Amino acid sequence: MNLIEKSQSIIVLISIGIGLLLGQFHFFEQHAESFIIPFLLLMLYGLFLTIPLKNLKDAFKNVKFFSTSTVINFIWTPLVAWGLGAVFLSEHPALWLGFILLLVTPCTDWYLIFTSIAKGNIPLSTSVLPVNLILQVILLPVYLFIFAGTMETVGLPTIIESVVLVLFVPFLLASGTRYLFKKKDFLQKKVIPFFASTQIVFLCLAIMAMFASQGSYLLHNLEVIVLLLIPLLLFFIINFVVAQTLGKVLKFSYEDTVSLNLTIIARNSPVALAIVVTAFPDQPLIALALIIGPLIELPVLAIVAQALLRIGKRRSKEL
Repeated sequence: MNLIEKSQSIIVLISIGIGLLLGQFHFFEQHAESFIIPFLLLMLYGLFLTIPLKNLKDAFKNVKFFSTSTVINFIWTPLVAWGLGAVFLSEHPALWLGFILLLVTPCTDWYLIFTSIAKGNIPLSTSVLPVNLILQVILLPVYLFIFAGTMETVGLPTIIESVVLVLFVPFLLASGTRYLFKKKDFLQKKVIPFFASTQIVFLCLAIMAMFASQGSYLLHNLEVIVLLLIPLLLFFIINFVVAQTLGKVLKFSYEDTVSLNLTIIARNSPVALAIVVTAFPDQPLIALALIIGPLIELPVLAIVAQALLRIGKRRSKEL
């Protein structure tokens, strides 16, 4: 776990601060919005490029773990997200939609860091990573259409246009890059390491641009953080309990239970964020939910990792 990985939440906070500061100048406030999508496209291209798709077949070897994590991530979690939103955010439909989109996208990067800290099964967690990515690329438009359609916030043509632009274009470009350079060391030694280390940079640049263009809106809506805090914390608690319970029922090892915990708790907001800024340019609250979410999530993941370590120590003493 390098310094950048340890400091992701701090780096994001600094990016927000810089964006808010730049937003006080009329020039940056007027032009910042045009940079959001290009930075997010670069980030997603790098994400798709660095995902180890060659491990895809390994996920299906552990059928019990794969089926459990998939059902929780793509059936159980969307229902929980909708339910928590209905209870706590029904009076704020844009925030409710952003909350749902935050939770229906499983993480494809930093959950491995916390899995390692908690001494989980890293190879197993890595094997389901490409599955989680592919399924969220396929299902995110479905979730968006179902929930946005229910809330009557955007039409189907806009959703399709946004998904094609920010998901399938970078995904196809990344796949094309892999195919063209599959027999050359340049891809593995230069291109992939570059994008692996700069994803946080592109994300932070996009966040700066977003807060520069919408900072004044956030400053007048600080209650967004308070509104999201309780339902988000409840989601983390519910899925933590679910993972621990299923780990016992299905007789998972400690390492596999840790992997299940982090796989179903950590979320991947940048993917949904890229769609939101194109589909909902006039509803910044949706995007703000996806930006604020990780600021709450990262400290929670650190706490979860430490809690799992204590559970592991207690279990080893009992054996």
